[in-house]
Amino acid sequence: MTSVSAAGSLQGRTVLLTGASAGIGLAAARQLATLGAQLILVCRDAARGEQARAAIRLAAPEAPAPDLILADLAVQAQVHRLSDEVLARYPHLDVLINNAGVLPAQLSTTVDGQELCWATNHLAPFILTNRLLPLLEAAGPGARIITVASEAHWLGEIEVNASARADANRSSAFTAYCDSKLANILFTKALTERLELTGITAHCLHPGVVRSNLWSHSSWLLRLLMVSAWPFARSCEQAAATITHVATLPQAAQANGQYFKNRQVARVSGRASNRAEIHRLWRISADETGVGE
Repeated sequence: MTSVSAAGSLQGRTVLLTGASAGIGLAAARQLATLGAQLILVCRDAARGEQARAAIRLAAPEAPAPDLILADLAVQAQVHRLSDEVLARYPHLDVLINNAGVLPAQLSTTVDGQELCWATNHLAPFILTNRLLPLLEAAGPGARIITVASEAHWLGEIEVNASARADANRSSAFTAYCDSKLANILFTKALTERLELTGITAHCLHPGVVRSNLWSHSSWLLRLLMVSAWPFARSCEQAAATITHVATLPQAAQANGQYFKNRQVARVSGRASNRAEIHRLWRISADETGVGE
């Protein structure tokens, strides 16, 4: 397979996008479809997934019809089932976009005993990416992994275990979100080291403060702050443009491991580029998921 062309065409490329039913994910899916991508949409809800698929067909009628796979990314068993299905159905994967994310109103734990933000925003991409590496390798040069992070990572830190992350005396839903976004960047940095000889590149990005449904289930204070910032926030289409930009970079190897903001390489926190933290995160994640060891 050849790398993505300078013109940004995704003709003949298979792109998997999580969190594709609304917000930034749906906007990115529409943009990627207009460039000719064969999309695999990962959504939690069947009805919303079908609505998204119809919206994409309407936006890009000449593109291949998107495929839809349902999975709740907060549940590790469902992430593994999703991985199994993708591995069985597709011979290669050119672009994996870990977009799905949550920002709940309060701390909560999943059926696996993990804090919800950590499980959905970090452990799910960790499992999915590691499981789908054979398909990315089969795609050849130009294959890439894109993870949607956030400027919130500047406030994040990596707790050593699941009980500490779910402790309301030490954390809140918002700090848990910040921690998961720091993990997204550390994960990207770790991938660049581990995949150095494969030709697969890894990238992460900040989409901006976005007028999306991410905020709809957050705390009343965050919703109030978002209402105040609403006139200055980006549309989902504007935010998705950075995802599309990274997905179509013609020379992705030159930006391997980089964090993008406004379609430009941007600075990350010192903690997000600390090699000890990069390796510590990988060990914690491997212990909590049983993959990547």
